[in-house]
Amino acid sequence: MREDMLVSILNELNGSTVDIQGSAVISIDGLLIASALPTSFDEEMVSAMTAAMLMLGERTARELQRGELEQVIVKGRLGYVIMVRSGPESVLCVLARPDAKLGLVLLDAARAAEDIPKVL
Repeated sequence: MREDMLVSILNELNGSTVDIQGSAVISIDGLLIASALPTSFDEEMVSAMTAAMLMLGERTARELQRGELEQVIVKGRLGYVIMVRSGPESVLCVLARPDAKLGLVLLDAARAAEDIPKVL
């Protein structure tokens, strides 16, 4: 039931713009909680990389005195990986196209990230 509700939030996020290719909710220790990723993505790899980047981002923000981490954005030639905190124990990972309207994707991701803790 909980996973179904989370997948519903992710599917709504994915459908909000063609720029979003997939999304997942991942625990801060790297376990997949819910996913709406294309089958071409390895969910375990996405989960592990998201947790690693989140830890590195948190340490960077703390060490460089930037305050509490809100998001991590990685841009590659083939697109974006956007990680947004979604409560104290989870993170929302969003995969977006390289030509994505990043402001809109971030806005939609922030809204979804607010809904996730209500389900968890």
